[in-house]
Amino acid sequence: MTDTAREVVLARPALSMPTAADFTVVVRDAVPPEGDGWLKVRPLYLSIDPYMGARIRGRHMGEPAPAPGESLPGFCVAEVEESRDPDFAPGDHVVVEAGWTDRAWVRSDSARKVSTDIAPSLHLSVLGMPGLTAWAGMTQLAKAEAGDVLTVNAAAGTVGGVAGQIARNLGGRAVGIAGGPEKCALVTDRYGFDACVDYRGDDWETNLAAAVGEGSTIHFENVGAGQLAVGIRLLKLYGRVVLCGLADHYHADAGPAVTAIGPLVGKRAAVFGLVVYDFYTRWAEWTALAEPWVKAGRLTIAEDVGGGLDSAGRQIERLMRGENLGKTLVKIA
Repeated sequence: MTDTAREVVLARPALSMPTAADFTVVVRDAVPPEGDGWLKVRPLYLSIDPYMGARIRGRHMGEPAPAPGESLPGFCVAEVEESRDPDFAPGDHVVVEAGWTDRAWVRSDSARKVSTDIAPSLHLSVLGMPGLTAWAGMTQLAKAEAGDVLTVNAAAGTVGGVAGQIARNLGGRAVGIAGGPEKCALVTDRYGFDACVDYRGDDWETNLAAAVGEGSTIHFENVGAGQLAVGIRLLKLYGRVVLCGLADHYHADAGPAVTAIGPLVGKRAAVFGLVVYDFYTRWAEWTALAEPWVKAGRLTIAEDVGGGLDSAGRQIERLMRGENLGKTLVKIA
């Protein structure tokens, strides 16, 4: 029997920052494939992430932009309904790139089985790619340890929020940078940062310097050249800089972001470029550390959830505009 599936696709090429009007919902036949090694899955939540805006425009890691009507990139957590692989069974939860859809057949070797005793959405946030990104940058590149002082921008986002919580859980201090009082309150009250500075406020650089004190030992960059320059200036000698994201520049039509090299030399800083794809084979290391923290309440995240596939376009537009509060998701089932 062939099922039908509702899927969100581009209605037109996204030539600038994606908006809800760029997307439409189509109905397709979910045709069962032939052979073994397949899973029929029912997506529960879809992850909407900052890189998607650039990816949809063909400006991410050299990958081409999806054409109108093609399946869109993005991970979901899904329930297995039918399995043609002995390593998976109906009822299992998996994380897989299935498109923005409510039903799909996917290759079993592209699916990652995840725990069913943790809220499904967390496998797309603190235990998903954003959490893995924060872990890779903090522990594998910057080698965070007790006594470190972290500055991290976009601290209300999942990567920044998890990075700060990792610092705290390892015995360090975390100072966040976020846009607006509501986001700063989330960073301190929910995520447990030692301080958070509103970059939209007056004298925010002075306030950040006061919050950092004698200087930071790690700066985790998610935004771009302007805030990076401030982070470098507050860094102690021999500090570490993790270059993770360039949210301010993803949709700019000008040239790439430029940062002065001189201050980095003066600080004797170690600079690490972070591409999370390099760490996909080490996901189990992160979840082994993180799941006990989640269950103990030492690692958490706010969620900004849209209801149903029809909300997906609005959710990505809100994320691109910085209007989300917490991890951006679409609840599908």
